[in-house]
Amino acid sequence: MSGGDKLDFEIRPNPAPVAAAERAALLVDPGFGRVFTDHMVTIRYAEEKGWYDARVEARAPIPMDPAAAVLHYAQEIFEGLKAYHAVGGGVTMFRPEANAARFVSSAARMAMPALPEQVFLDSLRHLIEIDRDWIPTAEGGSLYLRPFMFASEVFLGVRPAKEYLYVVIASPVGAYFARGVQPLTVWVSPTYTRAAPGGTGAAKCGGNYASSLIAKAEAAAHGCDDVVFLDAVERRTVDEMSGMNVFFVLDDGSLVTPPLTGTILPGITRESVRALAERAGRTVTERAMSVDEWRDGAASGRVREAFACGTAAVITPIGLVRTPDGEFTVGDGGSGPVTMELRQQLIDIQRGAAEDPFGWVRRIL
Repeated sequence: MSGGDKLDFEIRPNPAPVAAAERAALLVDPGFGRVFTDHMVTIRYAEEKGWYDARVEARAPIPMDPAAAVLHYAQEIFEGLKAYHAVGGGVTMFRPEANAARFVSSAARMAMPALPEQVFLDSLRHLIEIDRDWIPTAEGGSLYLRPFMFASEVFLGVRPAKEYLYVVIASPVGAYFARGVQPLTVWVSPTYTRAAPGGTGAAKCGGNYASSLIAKAEAAAHGCDDVVFLDAVERRTVDEMSGMNVFFVLDDGSLVTPPLTGTILPGITRESVRALAERAGRTVTERAMSVDEWRDGAASGRVREAFACGTAAVITPIGLVRTPDGEFTVGDGGSGPVTMELRQQLIDIQRGAAEDPFGWVRRIL
């Protein structure tokens, strides 16, 4: 094997895979992130060797030294994407090249080596091929893929590690929210922020999500499904939610979404929504939206809808917003027509039920 843009993967089938009957029972209601497939991908990196030892092997615990750098200095990044049973047969993925590119960008921000994008794509294909029977056939089901990389070098000291482990695991999933596609109630946190200018907000690293957990707990304490973070400087404008980007739909049919200024994740679903809306003739503006403008716009009818979007949740409407100063309803509190139209368009493209004018879908099998 070499450390270049192409690696040969050694395939080591799991000698004791889950029995077909047990797998079928698990796939009836897999939930989200609770059930895992038989295999995983591992690739190692060493500064003096590059990327090497690419394998598809039985999913198993990862041996780790207590001095592994990730445990002390949090050098870790990940991605999330899905494989689908396509209408008419076969298995597809949605925009995996965008995930590969973002993985490289996240690695750069965290001072980690770049995994060649083709190796990233090959790793997904190999895992899907060997675990294709784990892809749910039920409506709305998919195989969620989680590529991640962490610093595995054994040392203590504040510097970038010289050794890393890249892993891909897969999980058959149903709906992200247990209640299905229902309008979310969200809490605008007055206390916590997600990321500041110059920070790691645009990188998909675990630390961003760890810092959101207490804010999500705060939201839950107020009877909310998720949290909306405000900008870290003025605590006035909407940034994003704990794991999703945000859009607002105005009364003229146009959309507004917070700008990519380095404090929010450049979501692939976000970018896809923008492309779909613009193709339909809608104006999409990237600009700051304050909570006051959101509240006043909801009251006047200027802001008709709002929704969150991301790989796991796809597109989910926001119906009620709670703040320390009170709450307000967006539109009629239900699932707005523009939100649901965009959601259906996106799902239809992802699953091969509609034309793909953007060339987003990649057939794997």
